[in-house]
Amino acid sequence: MIRDAEIEQLLRDYTAPILKAAGLGNQNIQVVIISDRSFNAFVMDAHRIFVNAGALMEATTPNQLIGVFAHETGHIVGGHLSKMRQELANAQTLAIIAMLLGIGAAAAGARSGNVDMGNIGEAAALGPQAMLQNRILAYQRGQEEAADRAGVRFLTMTGQSAKGMYDTFKRFADETMFSSSYIDPYAQNHPMPRERMDALAELVKTPYWDKKDPPELQFRHDMMRAKLYGFMDRPDALLRRYPPSDTSMPARYARAISTYRFGDLRAAIAQIDGLIAAMPNNPYFYELKGQALLEGGHPSEAIAPLRRAVQLAPNPTLIQIVLGQALVATNDPKLAQEAIPILRAALAKEPESSDAYSQLAMAYGRENDLADADLASAQAAFASGDNKTARELAARAKQRFPVGSPGWVRADDIVAFNKNLNQSPLRK
Repeated sequence: MIRDAEIEQLLRDYTAPILKAAGLGNQNIQVVIISDRSFNAFVMDAHRIFVNAGALMEATTPNQLIGVFAHETGHIVGGHLSKMRQELANAQTLAIIAMLLGIGAAAAGARSGNVDMGNIGEAAALGPQAMLQNRILAYQRGQEEAADRAGVRFLTMTGQSAKGMYDTFKRFADETMFSSSYIDPYAQNHPMPRERMDALAELVKTPYWDKKDPPELQFRHDMMRAKLYGFMDRPDALLRRYPPSDTSMPARYARAISTYRFGDLRAAIAQIDGLIAAMPNNPYFYELKGQALLEGGHPSEAIAPLRRAVQLAPNPTLIQIVLGQALVATNDPKLAQEAIPILRAALAKEPESSDAYSQLAMAYGRENDLADADLASAQAAFASGDNKTARELAARAKQRFPVGSPGWVRADDIVAFNKNLNQSPLRK
C-alpha cells in the first residue's frame, strides 16, 4: 500500500460529498491506495475502497476519478459484496448437487454396462458448470449496471458531472472491443459491453454534464499525479514526462522528488526550497524537505520543516509519524522524550501503524523505559502481522509491568489474542 498525507487528503475531499449523498458520511469509509501501475478500483468490504496508483496517475481530471469512486460507492450501498457471496454460495451448492447427480448416473451406467448412460452422467456432472458460470457473470453484470445508476445519482445529488465516469468507462469498453492482446485489469473486473455503454450514455445526461472541475481542485489533482510519477518513475522516464522546459508547479514538484530519490540531496533541497518560496503555506513541500533530509542522514535538519508541515497540514497524522522518527533518529534523549507524545497522538488515529510503534519503541528505549519499549515493539510486530514475535515481546513486557496496570493489560491482550476474534488489541 501507499500512504501519503497529501494524496489521502485529496481523496477524502473527492469521496466525502459522494459518501454523504449515499448516506455513508458517518461510516468512516477509507480509500486505500495500492502500489500498482494498472488502472483498477474495487471494494472488498463495506469499509474500504481500494484504488491502484495507476488509476490516480492516469485519470487526467478529478471528475474522472470521482466518477470511479461514485461507481464503487454504488457497490457498497447496494450491498453487492454480501449478495455476491450469497450468490456464489448458491451456485456452489447447485454445482455440488449437479456433480453428485452426474457421478450417480455415471456409476449406474458402469454397473449396467450402458455406455450412453455413462456419457449422460459425465454431461450431467460437467454441463451445469457453464450454466452456473454464465449465471454468476450475468449477476455481476446486473450489479455493475446498478452501481452505474447509483454512481450517476450520487454525482447528480452533489452537483457534479457524470462525464468523467462515462469517459473512463468508455475508454475501457473500447479497449475491450478493439484489443485482443491486452485487457486492462479494470476492464476485466468491470465488463464494458456496448449495451452497458449505451445505457450509461442515457444515464449521464444530467444538467451538470458540462460542469468543469474547479481550477484549484484540478491543480491539486495535477500535483498528486506529479508526486506519484516522481516517486514511481525512473529519472529518464520522469524527465520525458516532465522535461526541464516545463516550469509548471507539478513538473517542478515531480523533478524535485526524483532528484532527491536518485540524485544529489543538495540539488533536491534547492529545488524544494524553490517550491516553498513559491507556495510558502503548502505543508507538503515542508514534508518533502523533511523527508529528504531525514532519509539523507540529516535528522536534526529535518525537524524544523516537519514541524512546519504538521502545523499547516489539515490532517497531519502521517507527518507526525515522520517527525517522531526524525526526533528519535537524532539520538538526543530530550528529543526522544518529545517524540513520545507526538507518536502516541498519531497512533490514536493510526492504531495499526507498525512504523509508529517501532519509533515509539526506540523512543522509550532512549528513556530506558524497557517495559513500554517491549510493549511498543510487540505492537509493531503485531501490526505488521508477525504474531509469533508479538506474543514473545508482549510476554516479556508483561513481566516488566505491574500486574493489572494498563500496560500489562495491553500486553496480555496480545499474548492471548485469538486470530479468529474480530477485535484487534491495537484498537482498544
